[in-house]
Amino acid sequence: MAHILIVEDDINLGQVIFQELKRHNHEVELVENAEAALVRVNKYIYDLMLTDLKLPGIDGIELLKQVKAINQTTIVLVMTGYASVDTAVVAMKNGAQDFIQKPFGLHELVQKIDDALSIKRMKNEIDYLRHTQEDIIYRTTDIIGISPALKKVLKMAEKVAKADSTLLITGETGVGKGLIAGAIHHNSSRSANNFVQVNCAALPQNILESELFGHEKGAFTGAVRMRVGRVEQANMGTIFLDEIGDMDTGLQSKVLRVLEEREFERVGGERTIKVDVRVITATNQDLYSLVERGKFREDLFYRINVVNIHIPPVRQRREDIEPLVTYFIRKYCREFNKPQMGIEPQALQAIIDYDWPGNIREIRNCIERAVLLAEGEAVRTQDISILHPNLNHPAVSTERGDNGDNGRSLSSLALSEKEMILDALRKNDWIQKEAATMLGISKRVIHYKIRKYGITHPRWIKNR
Repeated sequence: MAHILIVEDDINLGQVIFQELKRHNHEVELVENAEAALVRVNKYIYDLMLTDLKLPGIDGIELLKQVKAINQTTIVLVMTGYASVDTAVVAMKNGAQDFIQKPFGLHELVQKIDDALSIKRMKNEIDYLRHTQEDIIYRTTDIIGISPALKKVLKMAEKVAKADSTLLITGETGVGKGLIAGAIHHNSSRSANNFVQVNCAALPQNILESELFGHEKGAFTGAVRMRVGRVEQANMGTIFLDEIGDMDTGLQSKVLRVLEEREFERVGGERTIKVDVRVITATNQDLYSLVERGKFREDLFYRINVVNIHIPPVRQRREDIEPLVTYFIRKYCREFNKPQMGIEPQALQAIIDYDWPGNIREIRNCIERAVLLAEGEAVRTQDISILHPNLNHPAVSTERGDNGDNGRSLSSLALSEKEMILDALRKNDWIQKEAATMLGISKRVIHYKIRKYGITHPRWIKNR
């Protein structure tokens, strides 16, 4: 769907075009002169304007100039019964995308409009792709894992891909929520259009607003030019709002408006932009709890939670660990131009036994480092560093004991890890955030470890 404005003083022709474009599922408005068109353009931002060149009052060329001055992203197609090379050149020089001569067939007109909208979507996609994206597998049949829990998730993803419902994907950090969201989009009817991802936790909220909705030139210090936002780039496609639980309530209301009314304004702008976009959200937080505490809008929660897909953590589907390890070893051997290697049974068992609080992302990072450091034909126990690759006391050690065994026994790993966390907490006056920084791990990982090992402190109990 595109938001199209028709400017045609021949009301009969205008109505014919109006009905044809409505039949192609576009949102269409029809006005009879340039003055009425400018009133609309100052209120809304249109994807495309189709205008006659010969209009009463302000002519089509002047209208074209003014519309482009107001909003450069609106595509303009001009039509006239007075076609000549000169008028075509003037129209194109002033920003017209294409030119069509009367009389024309409706099929020809619709094709020109479709071509122009395709160019607009391509420009949005190029703008989006300037930001680095990971190489992601989007076919559900290629997603790595054999566990019944994962197969249940994939079956649900295939079902909801065929609909256009709003989705909420839940699960811990690193379980692959973005992967499932991408698979849903690329197996949907919107797959030919953009899949736009936004991490709501990665940006300050004022910057996130501009990232989502774009901004007008001069909207704030540093806004030296107009910028199209992610929601607009996702028009006709899908936008994936990852970690939506970290979005503040003011911004949540604007996302709710997109869901309910399919419209928004750019930051610093007054003109409304209409969009047709599917919204998929994800969070690792308990949104029920956030709603109860007033941290998340209840109306938005129910609007995004039309369908919920929960992805279990890796520790609850350990059958998936070995195929993931195999996949990542092959991947990083190719990337590092190393011969394909295997993995020693003891090293694989250590990986399977570990709880992986960072889930698939942590496994990937661990295997990347192991492949990089490995010197033989297989990844060994001493190549693996669990918890964090920069720690001096990894969960799997590279030291040799006096008895010649490689590394410490697996039974001692948990004790060593607990001692390491306790030591960091003591050195940082039991402030968990500072202890996590010292260890080089995230707050979420240290919170998980504290719960896992039953570590307590009187101050924590007092502050509850």
